[in-house]
Amino acid sequence: SLPLLQAARKRNSLNLLELREAELEEQFVRGDGPGGQATNKTNNCVVLKHIPSGIVVKCHQTRSVEKNRKIAREILQERVDLFYRGEDSDVFKEKKASEKQKLEKKRRAKENLERKKLLKEMQQLDKE
Repeated sequence: SLPLLQAARKRNSLNLLELREAELEEQFVRGDGPGGQATNKTNNCVVLKHIPSGIVVKCHQTRSVEKNRKIAREILQERVDLFYRGEDSDVFKEKKASEKQKLEKKRRAKENLERKKLLKEMQQLDKE
C-alpha cells in the first residue's frame, strides 16, 4: 500500500471520499528545515491524523497555519481515498496516466536521438 500512498497529491481529483472532522486529530508543531527564526519559534506545522485508518500527514509548506491546515486536509483526503479505494481511486488512475505519458515522452525522445545519430553517420559517410 506504500506505493499507492505516494501517488497522493494530484490536483485534478474530484471524486474523493469525504473526511469528517470528528475522525481527524490535529496538532500544531514547530516545523523543521530552512527558515531560521520564522520556522524555529512558531508552531505553524500541521500534523493531521485520520483516526480510523491511522494515516498521518505533516504539512509545513507555508508560514501560514491556515494555509497549512487546508493543504494538509487536501493531502489527507487523497491518501485516505487511496487507502480505501486502492486502484479504483481517481488519484491512482491519474498517477498511472501521468507515468504512461512520461514513458511515452521518453520513448519518443530516444527515437529522435537515434534518428539524429543515424543522420549524422550518413552525413559523415557522404563527406568521405
